[in-house]
Amino acid sequence: MALKTFRPLTPSLRYTALPGNEEVTKKTPEKSLTVTLKKTGGRNNYGRITCRHIGGGHKRKYRVIDFKRKKAGPASVVGIEYDPNRSSHIALIEYADKTRAYIVAPTGLKAGATVESGPQAAPEVGNCLPLSAIPLGVSVHNIELTPGRGGQMVRSAGGAATTMGFTGDYAQLKMPSGEIRLVHKTCTACIGQVGNVQHENVVIGKAGRSRWKGIRPTVRGMVMNPVDHPNGGGQGKSKGGGGRQHLVSPWGQVAKGLKTRAKYKTSNRFIIQDRRKK
Repeated sequence: MALKTFRPLTPSLRYTALPGNEEVTKKTPEKSLTVTLKKTGGRNNYGRITCRHIGGGHKRKYRVIDFKRKKAGPASVVGIEYDPNRSSHIALIEYADKTRAYIVAPTGLKAGATVESGPQAAPEVGNCLPLSAIPLGVSVHNIELTPGRGGQMVRSAGGAATTMGFTGDYAQLKMPSGEIRLVHKTCTACIGQVGNVQHENVVIGKAGRSRWKGIRPTVRGMVMNPVDHPNGGGQGKSKGGGGRQHLVSPWGQVAKGLKTRAKYKTSNRFIIQDRRKK
C-alpha cells in the first residue's frame, strides 16, 4: 500500500501523507454488522473527565468484528473495507449458509479468497488455527491470551508476531515489541501480518484532521501558571517552575523514568524476555 502525497499548495499539504487505501474494495459497511457508537467526550458515568483531550469528531458506526473465529467451514472474502475505529483494515467474509462476519484483514488477503478456521485449516494467510497447529517461524496476528476468549493481541496495522517454539503446553511467541512470551498452545491465532502496513508513516498534516478524529488540543504544562500545573511558572523556558522539580503530570505522577507496571504480577511468569532487553 502506497501513501498519497500532495503538491505543497498550502503549508499543511507540504508534508501531508495519507493512506492510499488501494486494498479497500468495498466502500459501504454491512448494515447488519454495525452498531451505534456513543461518544463519551472522555467522561465517565459521573460526567467527570477521566481521559483528557477527547471530544467532537466525525460520527462513526462500530463494526462488529469476529475475533473468536469459532464458526467452522470455509468462508469467501466479499471485500476489504476501511474501519474508522481501528488502524487496520477489515475483511467481510461470507460462509456457505450466507452468514457474514468481519475479520481483521491481513496483508495479501483479497476479495474472492477463501479463509477457514479450526485445527484442520491449512496455515495460509487469513486462516485461524490453534497455536499447536501453526509451524515455527510463521507470522501470526489476532492472538488469544485465554482459550475461547477471542484474539486480544497483535491486531493493529502492520502488526505480526512470530512463533518461536514450544515449552510443554505453551507456545513461545515473539511479539512486535520484541517481547518473548508464553501463550497456551490451545489458544488460536490468525496467519499473516495485519494489513495497512504503511499506517505508521501517515502524516496528518494539519490540526483540523485531528479534530475530525475526535482529538482535542493539548497544552503543555510548562506554559501554564503554577496554579494550573506542577510544571507551570518560572521565567522563560524554565523546567517546572524554576528547575528544581521533576517533570510530573497534573496530579504529581513523575512523567519520565517512573516504572508503572506492578513489580509482582501473575503474568510475569509468562514473559521470557522483556521488550526492553534487546
